[in-house]
Amino acid sequence: LQQVKHFHSLAVTRNAGFKPWCSQFTVLCFPEAYGDPDWASHSLGIFICLNCSGIHRNIPQVSKVKSVRLDDWDDAQVEFMASNGNNVAKAKYESKMPPFYYKPTYLDCQLLREQWIRAKYERKEFIHSEKQEPYSAGYREGFLWKRGRDNGQFLSRKFVLSEREGALKYFNKNDAKEPKAIMKIEHLNATFQPAKIGNPHGLQITYLKDNSTRNIFVYHEDGKEIVDWFNAIRAARFHYLQVAFPGASDADLVPKLSRNYLKEGYMEKTGPKQTEGFKKRWFTMDDRRLMYFKDPLDAFARGEVFIGSKENSYKVLEGLPPSTQGNHWQHGITIVTPDRKFLFACETEDDQLEWITTFQKVISRPMLPQEYAVEAHFKHKP
Repeated sequence: LQQVKHFHSLAVTRNAGFKPWCSQFTVLCFPEAYGDPDWASHSLGIFICLNCSGIHRNIPQVSKVKSVRLDDWDDAQVEFMASNGNNVAKAKYESKMPPFYYKPTYLDCQLLREQWIRAKYERKEFIHSEKQEPYSAGYREGFLWKRGRDNGQFLSRKFVLSEREGALKYFNKNDAKEPKAIMKIEHLNATFQPAKIGNPHGLQITYLKDNSTRNIFVYHEDGKEIVDWFNAIRAARFHYLQVAFPGASDADLVPKLSRNYLKEGYMEKTGPKQTEGFKKRWFTMDDRRLMYFKDPLDAFARGEVFIGSKENSYKVLEGLPPSTQGNHWQHGITIVTPDRKFLFACETEDDQLEWITTFQKVISRPMLPQEYAVEAHFKHKP
């Protein structure tokens, strides 16, 4: 007990980053990250949370884990922890981390968090720049399992990412000369969706086709491979944006490299006349695009609604107009746009509150100049 107290005293006073750091993620393990992490890697000299400790235990040749409170610590281990710590490790193991590389948070999937830890400590990718070749070279090709648009079957497809051509392509046949699709880096997004896709390595890639969103769903059996693809897409986006916005800083560009959806889930909707019956649809709020699908894994949305700002006469209201009929779910939401009203219904009050909160966040944000162009050319599919 005295040894642990001594350990805590040394660590708190001499280890910058002990609190609230949780290994390598800022506020990774809510709510544990707001307290003192109860685990440590005594071979790396860092404090980690419970969730991170499980990943660290899977690389015992690099990271040796102990409980801060329950395990015995010898003096050499205590001194090593006190003289190192999370900030020291960060300076060492992230010294050459490229700005486009995605650094996970506690909200991200297990795959991203595990591959970040392995890249940082096991492979030492951010100490040795040459190890970053798979995602920083500006060109990448390989095979991914892609879900068929119509039959839902995953088949191996060749993908080619080229910064020089400004596009990601995929081919239906290995020897095909013409790609099945050309996805411009300008409009490309990638986000991990393991639960929706039904695979722990599932990645959703979206791009604009005729001003409508096209989804493709892919995975790779190897976790490193699919995360390298994800970061290669972010690298291509980063270099494109550096050219498009030459005066912008890295801090300005990095948030634009990829985005997670603001919210997804089922709601009911009715048509533009508001006399049709309500139909259950899967909704995705992607920045200012509210898209709805018959199935979460559909390639194209049945329709898209642009959500502007309150300064431009957009607003969200709780409930439905009194004359509304045909909704099975009772928790209504009305979105008012300059052109029309959109009526939705949620199954539960909690869902209704979450959707309203999401819409309000979007509407309260002033529109950017380029978003006016999107609004002007937006095509709504009823």
